[in-house]
Amino acid sequence: MAVLKEWTHDVSDIPAGGLKCERKASSGDCEDIAKALKILALNSLVTTYQIHALPGGGYRLSGGIQASVIQACIATLEPLPAQVNEDFTSEFWPDPKDVDDAGDRAVLDGADIEPLQNGVIDAGRIIFEALSAALDPYPRKQGAEFDWHDPASQNPEKISPFAVLAKLKDKS
Repeated sequence: MAVLKEWTHDVSDIPAGGLKCERKASSGDCEDIAKALKILALNSLVTTYQIHALPGGGYRLSGGIQASVIQACIATLEPLPAQVNEDFTSEFWPDPKDVDDAGDRAVLDGADIEPLQNGVIDAGRIIFEALSAALDPYPRKQGAEFDWHDPASQNPEKISPFAVLAKLKDKS
């Protein structure tokens, strides 16, 4: 996904004490993200994050996002505003398959492991993925119900296979 493509950091630009950033998505970025996520609108996206070097040549990217989104209600399709507040953590390693620090901890407790490609940390992609994962997959307006009925079910004898069989039985 080519959204937030300029939100990258070359590891050679990260100071020894780490890097702290606060970023706000432009209106064009918000439009692109909303289109990519197939939501009605992304009104704002603000993120703060840090990048720190890890022993062994890796880097940890951690932070949080705050976003204002508008999704379509799954029952009524009406616009449904929501706030997203999500934390994220990812580690970037030159060769992620060599990183086996899971040990006794649960797989979901640790940071996501990402490949460090060409010495660049793609913070924009991680932020996009964190926002995507934080969205409600089935947004529903309070009290909204999906009230659809199959028109054929109004007269079930017309299409009921048992009614057809009953008619055949009467003819024999």
